[in-house]
Amino acid sequence: MSSHTSAVPPTAAAPTAAAGSPAKSAKPAAPPRHDPKVIKALQRFAVSISVLNVLGYTVLGFEQGWLWPFIAVATGYTTEIVLEWISAKGEGRAPRYAGGGRKGLMEFLLPAHITSLAVNMLTYTNDRWWVMMFGVIVAVGTKHVLRAPVKGRMRHYMNPSNFGIMIILVLFPWASIAPPYHFTEYLTGTTGPGDWILPAVIITLGTMLNAKLTNRMPLIMGWLVGFALQAIIRGWMFDTSIPAALGMMTGTAFVLFTNYMVTDPGTSPSKKSSQIAFGAGVAAVYGLLMAVNITYGIFFATAIVCGIRGLFLWFLHLQAKQQAAAKTAPVRPVEALVAVPSPAPAPAEAPTVPLAAATEDACAAGTCGHEKCAAARVAAPAATVPIAAVPPAAVSPAVPAAASAAAEDACAAGSCQHGKCAAMRAEAAKEKKVAVSL
Repeated sequence: MSSHTSAVPPTAAAPTAAAGSPAKSAKPAAPPRHDPKVIKALQRFAVSISVLNVLGYTVLGFEQGWLWPFIAVATGYTTEIVLEWISAKGEGRAPRYAGGGRKGLMEFLLPAHITSLAVNMLTYTNDRWWVMMFGVIVAVGTKHVLRAPVKGRMRHYMNPSNFGIMIILVLFPWASIAPPYHFTEYLTGTTGPGDWILPAVIITLGTMLNAKLTNRMPLIMGWLVGFALQAIIRGWMFDTSIPAALGMMTGTAFVLFTNYMVTDPGTSPSKKSSQIAFGAGVAAVYGLLMAVNITYGIFFATAIVCGIRGLFLWFLHLQAKQQAAAKTAPVRPVEALVAVPSPAPAPAEAPTVPLAAATEDACAAGTCGHEKCAAARVAAPAATVPIAAVPPAAVSPAVPAAASAAAEDACAAGSCQHGKCAAMRAEAAKEKKVAVSL
């Protein structure tokens, strides 16, 4: 069943509140959602399901209470208006039901009208009318909750009528869908052509709507071919009766589902190949559910495929968002790698020697310029080996007596390097020189 909201013209600017006060600009209205063909399709759907309900309660023998369609429609209208008002407040725009006059309001409520009557007509909840109301609220509210971005706009992806029916079946196991005799029980000549009249009329009207207005014939083809194939495959693999599995295609409920629910233009793809895949996917999931003995599989299959499509739409949106961000991201310049020479190692500093120690070393080595040292070096034998040249660490502490004796012999021989001895030798040499000159 179609579940779009209708287009509403933009609201006019509000007049000035008082003389001399500036005019208040009206909130921007939401952009139109539908082209004229979709609006016309919604009108045809609404008229068809309304006529079917009238015939159902007067001729066909619908088993729900005659007041229930009115309760369902009132619930759907109220839910749609309240949720649209909340959405408009949150988005800072004018509600879609405002500003278009009576015609705009009627077009806005067409999806809620179709959804409400479909939920009431296709479910049986005994005398629990509040369960039916709950299903209608869930179905209408789904459009405002389960949404996905499509071409830059948030669109609902879950079939509202189907989802509301499925929730009733899950939460209330005692509830059921409308029985097969629900639509043709009181037609004249049930063994003759009477029980074929209503399905034939529905097929004719539904085919005209889907071929000329919604353009969903490829989806119907994929759904019908896929349904026939799954029946044959189940008969071959699971020993299911193939005629019984194919017999479901002759029921009025199946015809209604094919022409008015699975072809919902708001929750099905527009591309032909995608339509075929969508319809065949619903048929394949239905076959799997029936193979594991899950009842009412036709509604669960539709909800599962719609959910998969919604996830796929979100995936496409996030992928496109990442690609756009990658294209608009500023290009950072590539940083050139420049070889920076390492600093030259600092020259090793010469060890600092105290001045007094350096002077003593020069005197001991015979390189100083002292007059006394020079006289001592002249008087000393040429081939003497100074004991002081031997480093203290090389002298073994085990021979202190020998070292002391060697030092005394050097002093006696005049070959030591002691400063006091050198001074005495220089003084003696001077006195000797004076004596010779005299």
